[in-house]
Amino acid sequence: MANILHDVRVKETLPTAELREIERVAVELAHLAGAEIVMTLGQILEVRYKTGSSSDDTLRDPVSEVDRRIERLIRERLSERYPDHIVIGEEFDMPGSQKSDFTWAIDPVDGTANFINGFPLFAAAIGVLHRGRPVVGAQWCAASHALRAGVYHGHRGGVLKFEGSAVVPIYNPAIRRRLAGVPHTSTQRGAWETRKTGSAAIECAFTAAGLLEAALFKTPNLWDVAGGLALVQAAGGEVLTWDGASWVAFDRFEAPVFDGKPNLRRWNQPIIVGRIGAQALVDGLSHIQM
Repeated sequence: MANILHDVRVKETLPTAELREIERVAVELAHLAGAEIVMTLGQILEVRYKTGSSSDDTLRDPVSEVDRRIERLIRERLSERYPDHIVIGEEFDMPGSQKSDFTWAIDPVDGTANFINGFPLFAAAIGVLHRGRPVVGAQWCAASHALRAGVYHGHRGGVLKFEGSAVVPIYNPAIRRRLAGVPHTSTQRGAWETRKTGSAAIECAFTAAGLLEAALFKTPNLWDVAGGLALVQAAGGEVLTWDGASWVAFDRFEAPVFDGKPNLRRWNQPIIVGRIGAQALVDGLSHIQM
């Protein structure tokens, strides 16, 4: 990992009232998703896998009937409230003709493998981008700093909240080695003890709330982290991305070109998030090779 950091932030602002209203809608949709998830707990779900055959040990990326139902519900609500906004979801590739500055990135159930197995580390993640920049995040999480399910939310220039109340992390100075979320755990010595939760959305929310000091994602999709990055930034945290040679300050999601056209759905780029300085994040995760 290189440790040269370049600040490429561009100043853009939106009216606070507009951001608060979008956040309110995002929170409403996150609660809707959470209610659907809770309603199905304990049921036998229909599950398919995006890769591998039924007899193949390479089976990965499960998707349940709940994932698809939640995304449909959210898309329906957004088409009523913001018909001109672009929606990119994990489960349905539905290119539209909208030409909006706003994009909603939806992951109806992030951590589906955890969810279908009843392991309570999963989330419903909603992120709102303005010209590619994360400006609003709302994530229903099955676990939280409050030891209960609920929605973490925030907007650019605001503060991190959980169920409407500001989140103020409390750090115990007696803890000498805190936690970091990583793609795979490592026996190599690093700045933190590492954890793998199986949900990028959970790790972003936990980093924003101060439960994790940092988290690294090697190949996240847009919908995995869009909402979470907004939460981390609302909490005053750092977001870095890998440009192929070094870690640089993350500014916005840039649509990669596929088949001759920019396609934001195909975004896939390494990300580090944390609540400490950028250089400390890079140094702390330097034992993980890109």
